[in-house]
Parts: sequence; structure tokens; C-alpha cells
Amino acid sequence: MHVTATNRMRFRKAGVLAVAAALAVSAVSAAGANGSPDAHSAAQKRLKIAYLSFAVANSYDAPMLAAAKAEAKKNNASLTVFDANNDPKKQFSQLQTLAGSKQYNGIIVQPIFGSGLISEVKRAIKNGVKVVNLDQVLGKSYTTSKPQVAGLSGNVMFVPKDIGTKLGKLTVQGCKAKKLSPCNVGYLFSIKASALDVAIRQGFDQAIKNQNVKVVAEGESFFTPSKALASVQTMLQAQPDLKVLVSADQGLEGARSAVDPSKITMIGFGGSSAALKAVKAGQWYGDVAQLPASEGRIATRCLINHLRGKKACGGIDPVAKLPNGGIITKANVSKFKGEWPG
Repeated sequence: MHVTATNRMRFRKAGVLAVAAALAVSAVSAAGANGSPDAHSAAQKRLKIAYLSFAVANSYDAPMLAAAKAEAKKNNASLTVFDANNDPKKQFSQLQTLAGSKQYNGIIVQPIFGSGLISEVKRAIKNGVKVVNLDQVLGKSYTTSKPQVAGLSGNVMFVPKDIGTKLGKLTVQGCKAKKLSPCNVGYLFSIKASALDVAIRQGFDQAIKNQNVKVVAEGESFFTPSKALASVQTMLQAQPDLKVLVSADQGLEGARSAVDPSKITMIGFGGSSAALKAVKAGQWYGDVAQLPASEGRIATRCLINHLRGKKACGGIDPVAKLPNGGIITKANVSKFKGEWPG
């Protein structure tokens, strides 16, 4: 076959293009194999996350942490836990170290004393470490789930004052249903001096105002059933005409052996499996839901998504869209599922 000069030129061009294409394919394959920062490998890069827990041993915290670990594993991330064990100074020191180390891509912080952590959270963000706040307030306001620190990747938490307001409304409802007049209430704080408990109590007090409901005795549980029992025994000795006992779920569980549910109406908050069982059986009048596992899962997902280039989550309150606003009674208890044992 006779090959003209024009045809020879065409063959040369085709050969050059074929070689160029082969080199391009080879380069892309090598990039993927060597983990170079193309779009795909950046999206799949293994992430390192630090998780600052207020207390790993707390039964409320355990399912939150478990859900966070599961979400991290599902999304190619490792999660390292730092347990403050209810010690705010220890937690501040942990965050102070992490904020400057750049050892982790992101931090999830579950504050004990939120206001005291703000400076180190800001420093971490300034150093390029993404931060999500979880479960507790990181700021001065206890009336919102919106982020209170600029640059947060997410703020996933219940609103303390809202919990207190719902607890107060449930107490008023219970007093009327039981036809208690006057309705004398014993109120069991978890830790009375904590800003969290103060905010919950403010919401409670506003809800019971002018409702023929009166708090006549107070105590503290310190999240410990045995201490709750001792406090309730003291309250009952001082106020034998107590008609209602209000507490976080852990406090009510501790008080069970000192309280006759046929004589004293029990109302809690936490939405634990134990609480739902007690409400269903008629042993407790009602409860206010919380979702620790959902918080842990959502917070971890927020952080990972932001680290992989998606938008920050902003403020998220997982209980906001629950049936009846999360107020649980025997009539609707079947619509709820406990996310922690109690």
C-alpha cells in the first residue's frame, strides 16, 4: 500500500495522542495507588478525631460515645477518647494540650463547664483543628442550641431551659391529673451549683408559676442512685406531706425504695429505657425525653462532613422534633425509644 506524506503525518499525530492518553491514565492510576491528594483520595483520607467526654462511666454518656465510635468507624475515622471523669480542670488541661498539638484533625467536646473551655476551643479552630460541641452548653446562654463560638463545625445539644420548661409543664399536668391541691413538690437536683441545673430549674420555675404548685423540699443526687436515695429520705422526713418528686431519671431510680408511687407522683427527665418502662407501668407519671445516642452520632457526622469539605452543621437539637415536644406520658410512651439504660 502506498503511503502518502499526508497519511504519514496523520499516523504520527495519532501515535502521539495515543501515547499521551496512555501516560495520562498511568499518572491517574499511580496517583490513586500512592494516595496523592486528588479529589477522591482527599474525600477518603482516614481522619483522627479526639473525643473529650465529661465522664465515660456515666450511664448517659456510654451510648453517646458508642454511637460516636460507630459513626467514626463507618466513615473511615478513628476516635480517641479523653475522659475527664467529671473534673472540669482535667478537661480544660486535655483540651489545652489538644488545641495546640495538631495531632488530630478534629475534636468533639462534651463540656463540664462550657464557659471555661471557650478560649481553648477558639485556639484549636485558629490552629486549623475543626471542633464540634456535644450535648452540653459551650457558651453563656442556656436557652439556645445555636453555636456560641464562631467557627464551630457543629453544636449538637439539647436546650437546658427547654428541658426545664417541659418538666414544669409535665408537673403541672400531673398535679391536675392527680387532683393534688396544694401540690407540694420535692425537687432533686443532679448538681445544684452547676449552670446546667440552674438553667433547667429556671425553666421549671417559670412553668409552674401561678399554678398551685410549690417546691417545698430540695436535694441532690450527684448522678448517683445511692446519694439520691439518701437525699429523698431526708426530704421526706422534713416534708412528710410531699406529693410529687421531680428529678433526672437517675435520681428517681435511686429514690424508688424510699417512695410509694401510689402516694407520691414521680416525674423525671432523661428519656431512659428505665424511665419509659416505669411510665408504661404507671409507676412514674411522666418523663421528658433526651437522646444521647442520637447526639453522639450526629455530632460525629457533622465533624467528619466538615473535615471532608461539606458545610458546618450549625445548631442541632435532636429532641426538638419529638412527639409532643418530648413530653412522655402513659398515653404516648409507645412512640418513644430509650437511648440509654438509666
